[in-house]
Amino acid sequence: MRPPGRESLADGGDRGLHVEPESLFWERRLHRRLLAGEHPAFADLYDQFAAVVFGVAMRVTCNRQAAEDVSQALFLEVWEHPEGFDPSRGSWRSWLATLAHHGGVDWVRRETAGRARDDSQADLGIARVPDVGEAIESALMADQMRLELAKLSDEERLPIRLAYFEGKTYRQVARDLALPEGTVKSRIRSGLHRMAEALDSEVVGSGH
Repeated sequence: MRPPGRESLADGGDRGLHVEPESLFWERRLHRRLLAGEHPAFADLYDQFAAVVFGVAMRVTCNRQAAEDVSQALFLEVWEHPEGFDPSRGSWRSWLATLAHHGGVDWVRRETAGRARDDSQADLGIARVPDVGEAIESALMADQMRLELAKLSDEERLPIRLAYFEGKTYRQVARDLALPEGTVKSRIRSGLHRMAEALDSEVVGSGH
């Protein structure tokens, strides 16, 4: 995904600092903002690296739905536990790509194990009982993000789907929707902000 244009600090992002995304300063500041629970920081992380994460997950799983679920669970996990990232050990891009790869491999292993059980039970004439607990945590995390995305208005949801699920740049999304690029950026950012706020409320509520 192409790095967004430089906007002012008033929108909550770092672009007004005139530093390149993924520079050491930008990455460490993003980490501090995530640790502080700043919702715009989640939007910055998401719109900068969503295509990278989805691309890695897609290459590993070769399954669009699985890649979406892996990506959604990954971003939710990072939002809830940003302390897992250590800026002294590497970049956001490499760390997120590694997580996406591991998530994709886990999905492939579960699928392979599931097929093996199906084949074994089919040979014995036994109907398979679904193992719901096997992947319920990751499924719940993916479902949370999917539900919050579904709550957005069409004007916010559609650009996010095009940019995230299809890995398109802002310019490509703007062309597809016949909208100014600035409008597309604004709608994606506002939609991601709403999702982050809703997810944050969900996490806080679950702790009571």
